[in-house]
Amino acid sequence: MRKLVICALLSLQSLITMAQAPGAITGKVVDAKTQKPMLNAVASVLNTNLTVVTDLNGVFIFKDVAVGEQMLQVKSTGFKEQLIPIVITEGKTIDVGTVVLEEDITSEQQLSLITITENDLGDDNSGSETTAGLLQATRDAFQQSAAFNWGQARFRIRGLDNEYGMTMINGIPMNKIYDGRPQWSNWGGLNDATRNQEFTMGTAPSDYTFGNILGTQEINTRASIYRPGTRISFSGANTNYSWRMMGTHASGLNKNGWAYVISASRRWATEGYFDGTDYSANSVFASVEKRFNEHHSLNFTSIYAQNSRGKNSPNTAEVTRLGGEKYNSYWGWYEGEKRNSRDKDVEEPILMLSHYWKMNDKTSLQTNASWQTGSIGNSRLDFQGGQNPDPTYYRNLPSYYLSLYENDATLVPASAYQPGGLGGLYTPDLIGAMTAPFLTQKQIDWTAMYTANQTSGDGSSSYILYEDRTDDTQFTANSIFNSQLSENIAMNAGATYRHLKSHNFQNLLDLLGGGYYNDIDTFGEGEQVQTDLNNPNRRVEVGDTFGYNYNLYANVIDAFTQFKFGYKKIDFYLGQSFSRSEYQRDGLYRNGYYPNNSFGKSDKIVYENFGFKGGLTYKLTGQHYLSVNAAHLTKAPTLRNVFPNARLSNNILEADSENISSADASYIMRLPKLKVRLTGFYARIKDATETSFFFAEGVFEDAEANGDSDAFVAETVTDLDKKHIGAELGIEWQLTSTIKLTGSAAYGQYTYANNPHVFLNQDALATATNSNPIIDYGTAKLKDYRLPGTPQQAYSAGIEYRDPHFWWIGANFNYLADNYLDVSPILRTQQFITNTADLNGLPYPEVTEARTRELLKQEKFDSFNLVNLTGGKSWRISGKTVGFFASINNLFDITYKTGGFEQARNASYRELNQDASSGNPSFGPKYFYGYGRTYFVNVYFNL
Repeated sequence: MRKLVICALLSLQSLITMAQAPGAITGKVVDAKTQKPMLNAVASVLNTNLTVVTDLNGVFIFKDVAVGEQMLQVKSTGFKEQLIPIVITEGKTIDVGTVVLEEDITSEQQLSLITITENDLGDDNSGSETTAGLLQATRDAFQQSAAFNWGQARFRIRGLDNEYGMTMINGIPMNKIYDGRPQWSNWGGLNDATRNQEFTMGTAPSDYTFGNILGTQEINTRASIYRPGTRISFSGANTNYSWRMMGTHASGLNKNGWAYVISASRRWATEGYFDGTDYSANSVFASVEKRFNEHHSLNFTSIYAQNSRGKNSPNTAEVTRLGGEKYNSYWGWYEGEKRNSRDKDVEEPILMLSHYWKMNDKTSLQTNASWQTGSIGNSRLDFQGGQNPDPTYYRNLPSYYLSLYENDATLVPASAYQPGGLGGLYTPDLIGAMTAPFLTQKQIDWTAMYTANQTSGDGSSSYILYEDRTDDTQFTANSIFNSQLSENIAMNAGATYRHLKSHNFQNLLDLLGGGYYNDIDTFGEGEQVQTDLNNPNRRVEVGDTFGYNYNLYANVIDAFTQFKFGYKKIDFYLGQSFSRSEYQRDGLYRNGYYPNNSFGKSDKIVYENFGFKGGLTYKLTGQHYLSVNAAHLTKAPTLRNVFPNARLSNNILEADSENISSADASYIMRLPKLKVRLTGFYARIKDATETSFFFAEGVFEDAEANGDSDAFVAETVTDLDKKHIGAELGIEWQLTSTIKLTGSAAYGQYTYANNPHVFLNQDALATATNSNPIIDYGTAKLKDYRLPGTPQQAYSAGIEYRDPHFWWIGANFNYLADNYLDVSPILRTQQFITNTADLNGLPYPEVTEARTRELLKQEKFDSFNLVNLTGGKSWRISGKTVGFFASINNLFDITYKTGGFEQARNASYRELNQDASSGNPSFGPKYFYGYGRTYFVNVYFNL
């Protein structure tokens, strides 16, 4: 890499020596309303390395600007940017005069985005998969559509998961080591405090990190860069919360070199959009800076964001038909209130100390240290010896009784038949109308569980409420170096160290009226029933740890260098990175399934990875550009996938590092009234690993596990390749001084690119001599199936009217299509059609190719249209600003699916075929639905 840089420098030496004497630019930036100078407004000469901030008088100066056509950009958070075309003359200074920035009242829309990105409904303790939160910083028309108009449909930029982007606060990576994703709730509700952001798309260069193929978001909380003043707001919504209060005060930098910012908010809802989804969140932020002199400054940031919310369930088509799209099986009435059994609680405060060293006008070094500790808990019910309390358990649904009737009508209990009827929903000829328990008890019966526990006889609880807890403590330290080596060459470099201790365990929350709970595994035999052989037959109470208990340790080091070259007609950059990841598990229980491979420390596993990237921008003129970026990197598997059965054993899956390649090419037009970006992109991810858990029927040979072919299994898919190819278009046209038109389009084909390998871990097969009961199921025929989780086509057209008297209104029409169901890999292995009862391993005799294709065809969700309205108004009263922002999303209350997955319980052809042939399958796919018509109203005061 060093040789490459030297060669590039030498090859460009002639260009440097032949360059004409540069010119200069100066100007002053003021607030349109107050006419006061603006401190820390950012001025940049586009497609160069030249960026400065305004001083106390609002003045900026560029001393070395290349001769020719240039585009000057002036911007500040919360204001509309200004683009000014300039022709630089050799040796002369161009004074652009006073640049007036108007308040961007549409930026209030950013404050409502959190109602989308916080609605992460995952059942584990991982971060968010959505990419909308990454895009708050950008004003690019396409990315604005992706965040504000398509985000409600869980649209992902380029079809990529958030783990392929990098989110940072003050240069500190915020992506979790466990799964590679950011936990948005760690700073949720602090929109005012986190509005100073920079976003870099794809692999384009960032001053803070090497990044990844999705992009980089940098949130800056340095106290001195905040605009002085006080802001108070109150909001109402009908999404995941109902009300929000927020207050923020920034002091600005005083004459003694001190600056501080404080912010706090509360968000709450008795019930959100979906039934039974309560919400409560409190957030506090403080940042203090001391500037010792023009060279050294120290900043301390603290963030506390506590969040508790009730989840909503994915449901089968049968359940949705009976309960509606808002139906949520996770809650039930208790003592006159709706009580949700699946709460997610996040409380992980962050402390950061940053030192800024401005060595000279061209070189700076930022050094950061961060400490984050706290907990994430996901609650759920557990039971021993009683009936499954889930109202949507398959034995509670009409489809179960229909399947019994089809096989033998005498098997249907008399209690299944009640007067009433199902309104023609089910068509089989049944004498009388049939009613399953679900139809009379659609919600969790908390009272019945309390009664069962209180009348158990021995004081034990058959039902409890517990949480899967993760208590993380992470220390991070890094340094980021930036230097303008010459007029044409800039260098960025950085190194980061992260140490994680992650304590994972089950925590008993509520005995539901009982006296204790037996800490055993009722599905095991002999020693297998013991969750901890070192402390067998424990009776646990509220606050006790039980079930599983272990620590995960990680040490991650990464470093990068990057060189940016800027010339009159061409800019280019080169970057490289190196990382080393070390993982280890430390079991605190000696599990009965794995007596020799669960207690104590596992072996350490180490991954070393690298990355290279480069790109260039060719300036056709000062307003038209061609840009190309390319990258190749490797990425260590996450902790989640290295220890696929971490709750019970030290077993390690020696997964390969992911091998990632990407490229994109763009045409960019930036005129004062017209902005266009057209991009084509390609990404290939190889050797990925994914882990999931489920109960499967018919997956093991009868000769094993005492003839039982059903089991709870951990499925691991390795050597998984994915391909992302597509195009993006964003257009913004300022038609008149008051009317702006926007258009955006995304077309992609995101597919599985190979047939990966599938392994199942079956705990029941573990023995003293077989401590790693992995069964190889061979390859899964996934190639050319579509990747799930996002619309692969999205289009938007918008119009906005902005009145000179500071009110505005906008409308967007959106069309989204090509969203697909998440398919099950095990159903696409050879085992799916193999008769487990046949000693020769022959297929089921009823298998046909046509029926197999029909059963395994990937479901494509219906396309849909969304119309969104936004508007706002602000007033200037006695030097203060009062305003409001309002939005209505999905104006016509369209019902649509945002995602879903195949249930793998019927893991054999015979089981799945019988279930599907009923017409009302018990184990059909489960779906998530998007919001219907929703609103957000925000009233604010800038004092």
